Amino acid sequence: MIVEKINRDEKDAAFANIVNRLRNAGCVFAEDETRLLISSAQTLVDLISMVEKRESGLPLEHVIGWTDFCGLRIAVDSGVFVPRRRTEFLVQQAAILARPKSIVVDLCCGSGAIGAVLITWLDQIKLYAVDIDPIAVKCAQRNLPNGQVFRGDLFKPLPDALKGHVDVLVANVPYVPTESINLLPSEARIHEALVALDGGKDGLNIQRRVAASAPHWLSPNGHLLIETSEQQAPQTVEIFAANGLIPKVASFNELDATVVIGTRPTLKRND
Repeated sequence: MIVEKINRDEKDAAFANIVNRLRNAGCVFAEDETRLLISSAQTLVDLISMVEKRESGLPLEHVIGWTDFCGLRIAVDSGVFVPRRRTEFLVQQAAILARPKSIVVDLCCGSGAIGAVLITWLDQIKLYAVDIDPIAVKCAQRNLPNGQVFRGDLFKPLPDALKGHVDVLVANVPYVPTESINLLPSEARIHEALVALDGGKDGLNIQRRVAASAPHWLSPNGHLLIETSEQQAPQTVEIFAANGLIPKVASFNELDATVVIGTRPTLKRND
C-alpha cells in the first residue's frame, strides 16, 4: 500500500486529483474507485500506471486484478469476463439446491467465480468447471485450487463418468444477441472476450445447446440453472421444457437478476 509512503497532505492531494481524473473519464463511482486503486498500488509508480489504465477505459477489475463477488476476492485477469453482481443471485439459487457431496458443474465458468463461492459455501462438493477461453481457464485455475477446471466447448471436455450423475449444473452462458453487442458499455465490448458475451442472433444459441445436452448429464432430480434476461425468460422456459426439463423462473428485482431452473424428472419404475 502506498499510503504509508506519502504524508497526509500528499495523500489528500493525490486522492482529490485521482477522483477528478476518474470523473472526467466518466467513472460514476470515482471516489470508491480511487480508494481501491490507492489500496491496491504497491508504489507511486504503480498508482500512476493504474490510474492511466482506468482513464483509458480498462475495467477497474482488470486494473486492480480482482473483484469482490459474494464476499470473496476473485482474481480477474485482463480480458476475462468480470462477474456481475446479478450473477450472485444465480449462485444463491444453486446453493439452495446443492447438497453435501453434490457433483456440481459450472459451464462457461469464466474466472471461476461461481464455483469458488459454491466450494466456500457448501460442504465437500465436487466441482468441475469448463470454459472455451484459454485465458479464462488459467484464471479459473487460480480461483479454483480445489476444483477441476477444463478447457473446451461446453460438455465435451468433461469426464464421461459424470453422465447421469451431475446434481447441479450452473451455466452462466453468453446471452446478449449479436446485434446488441455494440450497445454494451465499452468496458465490456472492448475489454472482455466476445465469446463470453455473444449469444447468437436471439441470444439463446448457447442456452439451446446446454439444455439439449443437460438431461444426459444430470442425475434424476438434478437441476440446470441458467442466468438469462427477464425478456428472454419465457423462451428459455420453452427451451427447457422441449428438452424434458421441468422449468421454473426465479427473479430478484434488486439485482435485475433472472434465473431459469430446469429439473430432470425422477425416473419412475414401471409396475
